[in-house]
Amino acid sequence: MSVDVVTFGCRLNIYESGVIEDRARDAGLDDAVIFNTCAVTSEAVAQARQAIRRTRRQRPDARIVVTGCAAQTQTQMFAEMPEVDRVIGNDDKMHAAPWRQAREAFADSTRASKIAVSDIMTVMAMTPHAVVRSQSGLPRAFVQVQNGCDHRCTFCIIPYGRGNSRSIAMSDVADQVRALTEAGHAEIVLTGVDLTSYGSDLPDAPKLGALVKRILKAVPELKRLRISSIDSIEVDRDLLDVIADDARLMPHLHLSLQSGDDMILKRMKRRHLRSDAIAFCEQVRRLRPDIVFGADIIAGFPTEDENMFARSQALVDDCNLSLLHVFPYSPRPGTPAARMPQVASAAIKDRAQRLRKAGETALSKRLASEVGQTRAVLIESAAQGRTEHFLPVAIAGEKPGTVRELRIAGSDSRRLAV
Repeated sequence: MSVDVVTFGCRLNIYESGVIEDRARDAGLDDAVIFNTCAVTSEAVAQARQAIRRTRRQRPDARIVVTGCAAQTQTQMFAEMPEVDRVIGNDDKMHAAPWRQAREAFADSTRASKIAVSDIMTVMAMTPHAVVRSQSGLPRAFVQVQNGCDHRCTFCIIPYGRGNSRSIAMSDVADQVRALTEAGHAEIVLTGVDLTSYGSDLPDAPKLGALVKRILKAVPELKRLRISSIDSIEVDRDLLDVIADDARLMPHLHLSLQSGDDMILKRMKRRHLRSDAIAFCEQVRRLRPDIVFGADIIAGFPTEDENMFARSQALVDDCNLSLLHVFPYSPRPGTPAARMPQVASAAIKDRAQRLRKAGETALSKRLASEVGQTRAVLIESAAQGRTEHFLPVAIAGEKPGTVRELRIAGSDSRRLAV
């Protein structure tokens, strides 16, 4: 039985693709290609559409199903593609029934509608989905602890693709981490849309730091715990304590910064100022001096001028960022930012290139500082591993999924070498 899942976008989508694969196989789908889409930029949507058309040419008899954030926010567009056989909503994809219904619809050609998308804003709770089978053999495993977002950043379409913030109980998360650890995964990554809002909808409103402490206490055999992108302004005292005191929480944080200019941050409807981001990085670095920071930064947000952009670029040095994820601004239909005065596309492209160059320089500097150090490297594949700091290491002859103490002998400005 052939079920192939093509994943676009974030780590949360990677996790959810595992659930999708399990659900589709259990439902008895055969010769199906499922696209788990991303809506964060127009380019991500365009890439999904291109991949769908290419797959139809290559596999004319396969059933093509589209789900994910873009399927939720642009349902009709995908439904109107002649290549697409079924569109399944972003919450619907996590449950068994829509996949059984898809199989039944494929068997009954008289069924007219190919849309199975419910109202994401009515979803108020989460069901834990333990994904062990589909993550078997992977060096690191993902656990979803939160979904949705209650904030409304002016550039962001994701709340309309994911719904409101909702969390999984700490005990259920700990059970999933334990199961994956027992299955042999050396590293677990906690994922969510707005991870630092974790717990606000749960009894007693536990925060992310309490969850991390609970996991590390409940699963002492877990070797490495990593958290995905966070909003620094929401980080709680418990999380800071764990960063300082428990080496099993990896010394790498990816921050949702988006801009280094206060006026742009205000127009984005972000909840922090430039000084907040810098102060947070300084505080965490005092607690754990070897910490590595990554960050998301948008280039060319509406109304951004060269001076505003310069402050974003300077944030790379001011926060000592090493792993930069640059987004050229892309207007998303229905968002407030799409109605603001737009920056010329050539300027957006140029600023994104300059920001990426600054990121490459910062990464090269960090890699050079690692030479001579001994690091615990999680072997991802026959050719690459990652240090505790999520820095890439070129390796050979190691077994994927293991953690090896390796001495760093050099770097080529992109990866470390042993």
